[in-house]
Formats: sequence, structure tokens, C-alpha cells
Amino acid sequence: MKAANTRDTTSETPPRTRILVVGGGYVGMYTALRLQRKLKPELDRGDAEIVVVTPDPYMTYQPFLPEAAAGSISPRHVVVPLRRVLDRCTILIGEARSVDHAKRTATVVTLATEEEGAGAVELGYDELVLAPGSVSRTLPVPGLADFGIGFKTVEEAIGLRNHVIEQMDIASSTRDPAIRDAALTFVFVGGGYAGVEALAELEDMARYTSRYYHNVQPEDLKWILVEAAGRILPEVGADMGRYAVRELRARNIDVRLETRLESCEDRVAVLSDGSRFPTRTLVWTAGVKPAPVLAASDLPLDDRGRLVCTAHLSVEGADHAWAAGDAAAVPDVTSDVPGALCAPNAQHAVRQTKVLAENIVAALRGRPLTPYAHSYAGSVASLGLHKGVAHVYGRKLKGYPAWLMHRAYHLSRVPTFNRKARVLAEWTLSGLFKREIVSLGSLEHPRAEFETAAGGRPPGHGGPTARARPGTAKGTPPAGTPGALDAPEAAPPGEEPPRTGRDESADSSPDS
Repeated sequence: MKAANTRDTTSETPPRTRILVVGGGYVGMYTALRLQRKLKPELDRGDAEIVVVTPDPYMTYQPFLPEAAAGSISPRHVVVPLRRVLDRCTILIGEARSVDHAKRTATVVTLATEEEGAGAVELGYDELVLAPGSVSRTLPVPGLADFGIGFKTVEEAIGLRNHVIEQMDIASSTRDPAIRDAALTFVFVGGGYAGVEALAELEDMARYTSRYYHNVQPEDLKWILVEAAGRILPEVGADMGRYAVRELRARNIDVRLETRLESCEDRVAVLSDGSRFPTRTLVWTAGVKPAPVLAASDLPLDDRGRLVCTAHLSVEGADHAWAAGDAAAVPDVTSDVPGALCAPNAQHAVRQTKVLAENIVAALRGRPLTPYAHSYAGSVASLGLHKGVAHVYGRKLKGYPAWLMHRAYHLSRVPTFNRKARVLAEWTLSGLFKREIVSLGSLEHPRAEFETAAGGRPPGHGGPTARARPGTAKGTPPAGTPGALDAPEAAPPGEEPPRTGRDESADSSPDS
């Protein structure tokens, strides 16, 4: 092992090689997992350490978010606790704000630094793995920051489920037809995997839930999918994309292609074709962009803001820096097209982690590196319960076989045997018993009832128990979340705080 030259010289421990992994998603978790196995002798001797910096203490398997939103899978089983899996790594819950690779340091903000008021800390490293993933790509659409809902985290998925059922409660109890119509109108922007699968699963759930309302029928629900391109699900091919559109429209879902969202101010979605839809639910899934930490580094980026990488998954022109997944522009050595890059999808990310970890170990031990090479196998997508599309190894599937393949593939890819068994058990039970239709909206504000009883702040204004990401105000729901969408205004002095209309029961958050 090479000697570490970036450690604090005042430390009493001998220098050792520190591998810093930025990001605890699929790439970050699996890279760290393989590193702790491959470097077991060095870790035992204290010659190496692996530090994982991540905003959350768990990894989210995002392909299961639509099923978690629909209630087919418990949110606790969509996430993998990092401390349990990466038991030989140091897990630091925080956010890497910038990277100075010339000095081998990363600027990190944690929950502790905010409490201490000490500001960001500089964390030195010898080998850097950048796997921060991506964030939602938003556009300057008027009203989007105030009323839009994202769909990239398990919190957003469960919040959206609660929100949809809550809108049905509002529609069932109001006498105002305008309020009822807005509550039962659901607009999804983006025709990729996230948007189509989320809409399809939630439409299935809402249609089933309507049977328990005496005055809400399935035909009262209005679902609208807005896509700027001329087709949806481009990953499964043009034929399967057209089939998906036909299937969605057969379920009375309004699919609008070559259409953009122009505005959503005052809870009115205005589309580029002139249509206007009063709605209390606007879900934004129109693409992603690299995490901001990449732009705050001195490493080379391509025109899309991704790290320019070699086929060995090292950052081009930067020794001891590595990347994979959404953050990396990796050459596709299997393609006949000059300059072709690997698609930033889960299929490549899963396989890149193995090569990435092996190459880091090879570099530390002075062995030659292996290039990443994988031919694209195809794609699968769910269109709701027992419905799907697939284009795998040149074969096209639709309906039940495609849905079954979708579940089988993702069950094989979800990390750890523990999660595989739990997900399979829940799928089995959901096939035997009825869906759960309970809205647990108070999950976002667990202290609301107590604050009201104690004469404190009105419900919806957060509190000490509200969990804040590094760099955000405590107890303040970020713009674009379901919590921010329905936050009530403060009551005038001496008046009773307004009711939120949310179910005041509690739920448990994803385990850590």
C-alpha cells in the first residue's frame, strides 16, 4: 500500500491510505462494500480506511419507489441501512460541498457542524470515489418551486402516496366543485421511467381506493402525463413506447406528447398546447442532472456536467480520482460509434461498481487496471399491477410477461438477501390480501398535534423533531415537497390554528 501523504500531522495514529467515497447510493454503497472485502487485510492491519460521506444513512433502491408509493412494498424495505452493510467503513452523514483534488481535500458539512456552528470541515483523502448520483433537473417554470413535487427519494414517494389519498379525502368532503376538481386532477411531467411508473402505480392505487368512497368514482379521477418529446419510455424502444401510450390511454390517462409545462402558479397547470388544469398535485420527473458537488470541484467535466472518465473508470487527467454511475461520462468500448458513452442508467451502474472497486485495489497494489465493457441488454418498465413493457436482448414483451420480468429483474438487483426476502414476502402477501388505503399525512409533521395542544406553533410549521438535510433549515420542508405544498398559513393571534385535514395517526420512517 502506498503511504498516505494528506493526513493530519498532529494525529497520533500512523499514516494510512484513506479512500473517500462521496455518495451512499447504489454506486457508492456497492463500491465501498466491495472495497471492504477486497482490502480486508489492509483494513485489519490499519493500513487503510474507507470513509463514506452521504446525506442519508441508507441507500435507496429507486426502481422500487413507484411500488412503495402504491403501497406494494414497505418504505423500510426500499432502503438499505449503510451502517449494517458497510460495517468496516466509517459512515459520515453529511454533504460534500466541494472537492479540491489538487490538495486532496473535500469540504464537508454535517448535521454536527451545523449544531456546533463551526462551519464546514475539510476532509483529506488519498483516493477519491465520486458517486454523488444526480438531482432533479428543474426548469424556470413559474410556480414549480412552490407547488411541484419530486420523485427521487423514499420520503417523496411516501409523501406523494399520502398526498394523493388526502386529495381524495378532500374531494369526498367538499361541496365546492372547483375544489373537488382540482383535488382529483393529478399532473405528472416527464415520460421517462420515474414519471410513467409512478403515474401508473398511483393510478392503480387510487382507482382501487375509490371503491371505499361513497362519492368518488374511478372516472372522477383525472390523470395527465405531460412529455416534451414525441414518445415516452425511449429506453424500451419506439414500438414498446407506442404500446405504453395506448395502454395508458385505455385506462383514461391523458397522455400529451410534444407538450411542455409553461406554468403552475396558483395551482393551475398551464401547458404549451393552451390547456389549463386546476390541480393540487403536480409531480415533476422531467429528467435529472449531476449533483452540484461536481461543478464545485477542480476535476474535468463534459458539456452535461458529468466527470470525464476513462474506460478504467478513473477521472481523465486526475490521478487517484474515480467515478461511476450518473456522475460519470464513461466511454462505451462495446459500441461501434466513435465517442459513444455508457448510458447513465442502473444497468451500467451496477456493473461499473465491480470494475471500479477492483481497479482501485489494483492501483493500490501496483497491478494493471481492467477496462469496463458491457453491452446493453435492454430495459423493462412497469405500467402498474400486472402490466408492463420490456425490450430485452432484442425480444419485445408486453403485458403480464413484461411485468413479471420487471419484478424478477429488480428483485435480483436489490441489495442484500435480507431485502430480497422481505420484498418477495410483501409481494406474496399483497397478492393474497387487499391493499392498504390509509393516508399517514401527519408523518411529515409528527409534533403538530402536541404543539397545538401545548399552545405552540400551529400544525405544519415543523419543529425540533423535523429532520433536516445538511444545509437546510431545521423543520422547514424544502420547496417542492408534499409537505411544502399544503403547509397552512399561521393563524392570527387569539384564533384557533387551521386544521390541516391530515390523518393524525403516526407512521414509522425508513429504518436506519
